[in-house]
Amino acid sequence: MNDTRPVNGLSVDVEDWFQVGAFETVIDRADWPAIRTRVERNCDEILALFDAAGVKGTFFTLGWVAVRHPALLRRIAEAGHELASHGWDHERVFRMNAETFGRDLDMSRNAIEDAAGVKVTGYRAPSFSIDARTPWAFEVLAERGYAYSSSVAPIAHDHYGWREAPRFAFHPLAGSDFVEIPVTTATFAGRRLAAGGGGFFRVLPYGFSRWAIRQVNAQGRPAVFYFHPWEIDPGQPRVGNAPLRSRLRHYTNLGAMAGKLRHLIEDFRWGRMDELAAREAQHAAALAA
Repeated sequence: MNDTRPVNGLSVDVEDWFQVGAFETVIDRADWPAIRTRVERNCDEILALFDAAGVKGTFFTLGWVAVRHPALLRRIAEAGHELASHGWDHERVFRMNAETFGRDLDMSRNAIEDAAGVKVTGYRAPSFSIDARTPWAFEVLAERGYAYSSSVAPIAHDHYGWREAPRFAFHPLAGSDFVEIPVTTATFAGRRLAAGGGGFFRVLPYGFSRWAIRQVNAQGRPAVFYFHPWEIDPGQPRVGNAPLRSRLRHYTNLGAMAGKLRHLIEDFRWGRMDELAAREAQHAAALAA
């Protein structure tokens, strides 16, 4: 019997525990090279989880990580997953201009392609930082040959968000095939709710995410889900001098995350973001015709 449910986008934002926005005021980038990394062991655990479930996904990877862990990137590619860019060092797009953003893109793509020997066509902005302040970023991405981005969170949030953006895939540039695929939101009582993964998935009961993805799939649309390697790592170091709110967001339910991921993967259909982007580009073009 054919499974007609939408194939959702499964993605991993590959950054280490000390590279997150929550700790950017207490851990200096200049100190990163001296910090013991855990990203490789965590990604290997994710690769094993995906392999056991028979699913493929996309690993949006920092160029900084690619340079230091080329063997990891080769393992990801050899397992049949997509490698895409997450920027060079997790700098948010709204802190750059078009020129510096272009250099960031080039550095990260070159690092990933050199490490794994694969072509990079997808991008996700750190902290979903393509928003109402940075629509020029789409043109820079298209000019450099990217096929898609998944960089918009169409919600209001204290750290990110573009509330007015479309909920589903759209063409941000007239006359271009370039497609933006926002992270998933659900709706309730006329409000948009963040439901695409990360801290929301880790902190809230699993039933909320299952309800949200079912809602999106019932509309015939694919969901876009993301998480980070450090979210399955309860043994990571604790940053005691970070703000309390940041520590609560970062460390809550780390030990439960892997089990919740297994349930999620079992309950829905999943695939790579580049394959989803190709389908979504056709869908967006049909709506615009």
